[in-house]
Amino acid sequence: MIIADKNTKAVDLVRAALEKAKEYEEYHAFISMNEARALEHAREIDAKIEKGEPVGRLAGVPFALKDNYLSPEGMTTAAAKMLEDFASPITATAVKKLEAEGAIMIGRANLDAYAHGGSTENSYFGPTSNAHDKTRVAGGSSGGSAVAVALDIVPFALGSDTGGSIRQPASFNGVVGVKPTYGTVSRYGVVAMASSTDVMGCFAKNVEDANLIMSIIAGKDAKDSTTLNDFWTKNLADAKPEKKKIGLITDFMGEGIDEDVKKTVKDYAAKLKKAGYTVEDVNIPMLKYALAIYYIVQPAEVASNLSRYDGIRYGHRSSDIKGLNDVYSNSRNEGFMSENKRRILIGNFVLSSGFFDAYFVKAQKARTLLINAYNDVFKEYDALLCPVSPRPAFKLGENTSDPLQMYLEDVMTVPPSMAGIPAISVPAGKSKEGLPIGVQLVGPRQSDQILLHIASELEDK
Repeated sequence: MIIADKNTKAVDLVRAALEKAKEYEEYHAFISMNEARALEHAREIDAKIEKGEPVGRLAGVPFALKDNYLSPEGMTTAAAKMLEDFASPITATAVKKLEAEGAIMIGRANLDAYAHGGSTENSYFGPTSNAHDKTRVAGGSSGGSAVAVALDIVPFALGSDTGGSIRQPASFNGVVGVKPTYGTVSRYGVVAMASSTDVMGCFAKNVEDANLIMSIIAGKDAKDSTTLNDFWTKNLADAKPEKKKIGLITDFMGEGIDEDVKKTVKDYAAKLKKAGYTVEDVNIPMLKYALAIYYIVQPAEVASNLSRYDGIRYGHRSSDIKGLNDVYSNSRNEGFMSENKRRILIGNFVLSSGFFDAYFVKAQKARTLLINAYNDVFKEYDALLCPVSPRPAFKLGENTSDPLQMYLEDVMTVPPSMAGIPAISVPAGKSKEGLPIGVQLVGPRQSDQILLHIASELEDK
């Protein structure tokens, strides 16, 4: 990561990023650009450097911002028609922290509308293409952020991860993706999806850069009561695992998993052994229920969070109105996309009086069993290893008419999200077609830096 100094101008770093974004415009990684303000910010940093004033650890470093993070520059749309013209009066805490260190937001990255999706095909502004094959998906929901890093437009980007929205696109595009422990980074100023699993994380080209970004945005925030005290305090070299034992999750290495994906995970396990780790097969029976738990709890929270969009307070309001009911129904019908509506319907169903106990309450009890199952395994292992996704990036349009198949793509990323534990995706290999394949490292709560330390030992090997 290149930092501005007396020999390297912030303006030059930002201009180069903006030019590259235009060069790769066909990938549609960005919804909007922040060119004027970014260059103005860069000039301010250069002036401070000239005067010998402090400028921060990320002076002049350009970054992409997933368009569900609020900031006053441009419109915060969450890739939805509902927020197409929404100008935020506030700045997300994570963005404030990065800007305080001199980072410069050059544009807002594309995503599935409201982060509902696993391919960035559900964006109101159109899909994002994979950085390695324009006929394939970028992954989602943080597809634009992943592609912006993979194409070297920016050295890092912010994303959000509710059930795999950082890890899956990171794997599909061959970059590092960090989903931290729940509560590590403030959710203040980020458009809510599912409040009990939403976490803020990042994409980077390498582990060291990812660690730096996370160390800046982590920490307690009075505006988000779920945030944890800052535990991201170690140097990466000092965050060593105690046991040097890794569990290879066999539940995710069986039928239905692409052979190239299996080989990549096995090869990574072999590298871990060569680096001095013990790698043993582990079976966690509760994992097979995680996807079902997620697609009960998550839609319920989605339905609750999206209920505020009523066509009255803010967001899209229909022009086809004859009465108050039309304000609500027509505005929501026009403002939400099909996937948004699907999750609202599922969520309201499982929360309804006749099904609340049978579905939502039971899912939450099963969630506790899943957390306990992870805790038991982590008594013996520092971390767990598994694929990120059952296969490499699939073709654009392949799953758009099959929501169930799209949901099944989340089967390996959802379990850590439901347990609130950290998980990272790191590049590990390629398919026969040359598509990137990542592996997933999962650890107990607040072991985030240990996972990155493990990954750093194998990086480029």
